[in-house]
Amino acid sequence: MQTKFKTEYSTIIKAARKKVWKAITDPSMVKQYFFGTDLETDWKVGNPIYFRGAFEGTAYEDKGTILEYHPMTKISYSYLSSWSGKEDHPDNYLIIKYLVEELEQGTRLTITQTNYDQERADHSKENWKMVIDGMKNLIE
Repeated sequence: MQTKFKTEYSTIIKAARKKVWKAITDPSMVKQYFFGTDLETDWKVGNPIYFRGAFEGTAYEDKGTILEYHPMTKISYSYLSSWSGKEDHPDNYLIIKYLVEELEQGTRLTITQTNYDQERADHSKENWKMVIDGMKNLIE
């Protein structure tokens, strides 16, 4: 059953939009700031997206489907974490959206997630801050 709960993380990155976009979509860059995760996708709407790696010695494979792809502006995909313990059913997938906006002082990156509860949302927001801080260190 889908939930209506949504959380949002937004920050200004002191880098050009093109550089932020590359950091989001280029697997070699993602691996550098996203806990060593291997990103695999062709970014075509309807095709799969995978996040693979190991955390504290335990392998994981998170997956989803590309829902939207608008170059330099917006990406969205469904997402199921192998750590969630939830069955592979459409109602159990989160929806993750990245919005990239060019500003005078840099680039605003806004990430929203839907379809989960308050506890997971709070945990997720902390994780996004850690991930995006890593991205900032890489590209600013």
